[in-house]
Amino acid sequence: MLENKIPFIQMKNITKCFGKVVANNNINLEVHGGEIHALLGENGAGKSTLMNMLSGVYTPDSGSIFIHGAEKKFTSPKDAINSGIGMIYQHFKLVETMTAVENIMLGQKGKLFLDKKKNVKKIKEIIDKFGLEVNLDKNVYDMSVGEKQNLEILKVLYRGANILILDEPTAVFTPQESEKLFKIMDKMRTQGCGVIFITHKMDEVMAMADRITVLRKGETIKTVNKVDSSPKELTELMVGRSVDLSIRKVESNKGEKILEIEKLKVINEEKLEVIKEVSFTISSGEILGVAGIAGSGQKELCEAIAGIQKVESGEIYFQGENIVGKTAREIITKGISMSFIPEDRLGMGLVGSMDMVDNLLLKAYQNQKGLFVNRKPVAEKAEKMVKKLEIKTPSINYPIRYLSGGNIQKILLGRELSLYPKLLIMAYPVRGLDINTCYTIYDLINEEKEKGNSVIYIGEDLDVLIELCDRIMVMYNGKVTGIVDTKNVTKEEIGMLMVGNKLEGDVADA
Repeated sequence: MLENKIPFIQMKNITKCFGKVVANNNINLEVHGGEIHALLGENGAGKSTLMNMLSGVYTPDSGSIFIHGAEKKFTSPKDAINSGIGMIYQHFKLVETMTAVENIMLGQKGKLFLDKKKNVKKIKEIIDKFGLEVNLDKNVYDMSVGEKQNLEILKVLYRGANILILDEPTAVFTPQESEKLFKIMDKMRTQGCGVIFITHKMDEVMAMADRITVLRKGETIKTVNKVDSSPKELTELMVGRSVDLSIRKVESNKGEKILEIEKLKVINEEKLEVIKEVSFTISSGEILGVAGIAGSGQKELCEAIAGIQKVESGEIYFQGENIVGKTAREIITKGISMSFIPEDRLGMGLVGSMDMVDNLLLKAYQNQKGLFVNRKPVAEKAEKMVKKLEIKTPSINYPIRYLSGGNIQKILLGRELSLYPKLLIMAYPVRGLDINTCYTIYDLINEEKEKGNSVIYIGEDLDVLIELCDRIMVMYNGKVTGIVDTKNVTKEEIGMLMVGNKLEGDVADA
């Protein structure tokens, strides 16, 4: 059926290089109206680069882009918008202090005040047509993540987009918010839009996509119809070999309590109470998951335990000793290692201009004796890390800022594990990572558990939290709404706790 129509998008033999790195090599992509087209690939496969060329951020070194059959040469994002392409980024481009309608009108030509009534009428027609839930008079800072994304979609539709690119759109969503987004995407498909959907969540691909294009190492591997494929085949196409898609469930052999938090209270720089009398424990040999919508206090909880965030009141006992007031370095020495918050990968102690060896030295040099730093053992450790975690880098002496986000994340993880922590705090360790890398990290977490170490795992994928963790603590608005055993809880129940509702019965034991 699609063969007889002119595609909305044709990208032919697209090549893009950054210095010696070939990001895209002769890539071909075709997207039709009325279809949801998933774009899959490992980190560094070239997905972001390709979409940045389609949205006018980059210009191809060679190859052609056709929109509705006409060849286009984009020199800026404005050119792409004028051709009907709307990109919805993971990090929203909204003005927090403005209302929804002000954000939509921002930067539009014409007499804003004279045309406002007419423009609002047009906006409301789009809201009705696509089933978007947007309160036009609401300030952005009062909106949930789902509402903000709806506003971003509304903004590009208002500007005439009939081709939408959604980049990891459900990364920080509750299951309920994801369902709402899928209904909107379905409406877009019904209304004849072309939708490109970038995700690492295979269940979402199988639920929503009509066709799927797989990229690997900057090249197009294959485009398949969803009905003719399977998660196993797609993963093998992405990785280039067979991959086991199951998370090993290691039986918990819980020992003594390693961490006890009592009535913890944290106030941030804006004088807001971001952690409100939180109490919980974790034992050795246990993985405690933490779930919650973005901004529920997960980041501040991590930082308080790690000694980065000042504690207003309450106690943090690590192996029986109160560590409140101790410096981050003193806490690391005791055996607590905090892994990374991906929004700020290069701000959590990694230096982009440095190579792997120097970044490993940042935490290791104080343990070395003598006046001069010996780089040799650290270089050997870096080489082992590259092999074990399959880090894609030209060399261990290559500046890390030129690596993909996934590879930077692997370096962070490897560095934290190399400190042999008794408690590893991991904030969103697999966000934005490809399936193969995710399962490598799940295996590493299970290895820590088998050693008798403890892991606090803050994650977004509820399926993974249930499969990997022993218990899940759910946070909402700085409070704990429930602590549940993963043996007898559902995703929907966790989703209810994530929006502040309590569960009936014995499921929650907080």
